[in-house]
Amino acid sequence: MSRLEGKTALVTGAGTGIGRAVAERFAREGARVVIADRDAAAAADAVAAIGEAARAAVVDISDEDSVGAAFAALVAAGWAPDVVVANAGVQLFGQDTAAADLDLDVWKRTIDINLTGTFLTVKHAVRAMLAAGTGGSVILTGSPTGLNGEGRNFTAYSASKAGIHGLARTVAAAYADRGIRVNTVVPGYTETSLVTAISTDPESRAAIIGRIPLGRAGAPADVEGIMVFLASDDGAFATGALFAVDGGMTNL
Repeated sequence: MSRLEGKTALVTGAGTGIGRAVAERFAREGARVVIADRDAAAAADAVAAIGEAARAAVVDISDEDSVGAAFAALVAAGWAPDVVVANAGVQLFGQDTAAADLDLDVWKRTIDINLTGTFLTVKHAVRAMLAAGTGGSVILTGSPTGLNGEGRNFTAYSASKAGIHGLARTVAAAYADRGIRVNTVVPGYTETSLVTAISTDPESRAAIIGRIPLGRAGAPADVEGIMVFLASDDGAFATGALFAVDGGMTNL
C-alpha cells in the first residue's frame, strides 16, 4: 500500500484513539507522519510504534503560539505537511449538559479546544500550504451531534462540532483556487477513550448501538479508509464535503 507515498501528514490528537489509528495507517500508506498531541508521552509512544517515518510535535491546539511554533519548526526541518488532519478534541462527560444547566467554564473549555483549536490548526496548515505553493488536503473530524439531535445533553460539544462543519465549508471555498481541499469526516459512535462513559455502561452502550443500522459500534479502524482517500490524490475532486462514517446512524 503506497497511496500516500511522498506526502507528509500532520495529525492532531494522534497519541490515542482515532488520531493514532489514522496516523499509523497513513504511515503504512507511505506517508511521513507528524504525531501532534499535547500529551508528550502518548506522542512518543505513537512515534515508537510507527518508527522512522514519524516524529512527535507536542502541541496545545488551543494556544496559537504553540500551534504556530509547531508548524514553523516542521517547515524548518523539512517536514512541512501537505496533509493535515485536525482531529484533537474533548467531550466533557459529566460536565457538558443541556443549555439551561451548562456551566460557562465548561462551554468555554470545550469551544477553546474543539472549535478554536481546530481553527488554529487549519489557519496554520493553510499558511504552510500557501507558502509551499503546492496545495494540500485538510481533513476535520466532525460529529453527528453537529448535524442532528444526537447531542441534546452535550450543548457545548454539539455546538463546537457544528462550528467545525461550517468552518470546513468556508475554508474550502476560500482556498479551492489555490489547490487546498478541506473536507469533514463525521464518525458515528466510535469506541475510544473519549467515550469511556458510554462504552463501560452496558445500558447506554446498548441504547446507542440499537440505533445503528449496521448493528455495531464503530472502531478507529473504520475511519482510516476515508481519511486515506481524502488525503490521497484519489480525493483530488472532493472539497467542502461531509463524509459520514457512522454505520448508517444519521443517513436513514
